[in-house]
Amino acid sequence: MKTRNLTLIALITGSAFLFSGCKNKPADNTAETDEGIKTEFFGLMPDGDSTFLYTLTSDEGITVKITNYGGIVTEIITPDAEGNPGNVALGFDNLEQYLAGHPNFGALIGRFGNRIADAKFELNGQTYLLAANNGDNTLHGGIMGFDDVVWEPKIVETENGEGLQLKYYSVDLEEGYPGNLDVTVLYELVGKDLEITYWATTDKATPVNLTNHSYFNLAGKGTILDHILELKASHYTPVDDELIPTGEIAPVEGTPFDFTEPKPIGRDIEQTDGGYDHNFVIDREGDGLEWIGILKDPKTGRTMEVLTMEPGVQFYTGNFLDGTLSSGDFTYVKNAGLCLETQHYPDSPNQPDFPSTILEPGEKYHTKTVYRFDVEEGTE
Repeated sequence: MKTRNLTLIALITGSAFLFSGCKNKPADNTAETDEGIKTEFFGLMPDGDSTFLYTLTSDEGITVKITNYGGIVTEIITPDAEGNPGNVALGFDNLEQYLAGHPNFGALIGRFGNRIADAKFELNGQTYLLAANNGDNTLHGGIMGFDDVVWEPKIVETENGEGLQLKYYSVDLEEGYPGNLDVTVLYELVGKDLEITYWATTDKATPVNLTNHSYFNLAGKGTILDHILELKASHYTPVDDELIPTGEIAPVEGTPFDFTEPKPIGRDIEQTDGGYDHNFVIDREGDGLEWIGILKDPKTGRTMEVLTMEPGVQFYTGNFLDGTLSSGDFTYVKNAGLCLETQHYPDSPNQPDFPSTILEPGEKYHTKTVYRFDVEEGTE
């Protein structure tokens, strides 16, 4: 939940900070430590909220940094085939750049990931009007989605060690959505796996479609056009010129959308209308956590597998990146990163033939996605 009018008392002794009057202060370790999740102050929001940066490390040489502003994954450091570490996630190293505006780099997305046509839907005989922030449509929760709020953080003990728990309470009719929605997200780094688990409850029926919007570039530079992708998806949902699904679930065979066998992302991209920004329908075997695809960089040998409980994945090739944003010497040009956003299908509240995204009172929303980082031997 957002907190306001915080008083910051900065006591800098080594790398330690003391915060007073801050409801969203980190639990029990506000300073750098030798073991466990490390915490540091990240910056103040315009309204006075404090934000923090959490560093998760594993014995596999992987480091993940996350801020409670928007639940953003700011960095993912992984070794290449020769053991050289590098950042494979697009983002920034400071709060100011995030506040200046960005295309959802690394963020938690809600209340509804992806697009809802005409910024409205009907539920139980009532029409709900949403904030139109993508032409006439709503995208990624609206004008102030979950990526724009300060989450309440807590470092918690899990069966895998420590995890970063983030909580947010979305009030009834926030951005037009019905019901008070209580959301919890848990980030864990377990060996080679970045695990993201989501829970939510509501007191009124409401659409819920949560995801993470990280942009990946396994080379840490250049574009992702030579990355090789395989997806366990024999169908996808075609879209109109506003990227709203037509309602059809079409086979990928014989189209540029066929990634059922590994292929370079750039091979057929010119045959699409501006690049990939489409929902792929996973060939699921059940409703548990399943492997759905793998991304490889042939130059560095880095690989990233994706496992999820979701029925779909939005594959986006950074088509709207234009070189105006950068971090260090990496300029984020078109196709500098890609997203594999595990989720339900876009516009589901208006598409009765799509899997339902409606969460009812008394039900518990629960889903999980894993990004698994590794290397492949025998690279260039």
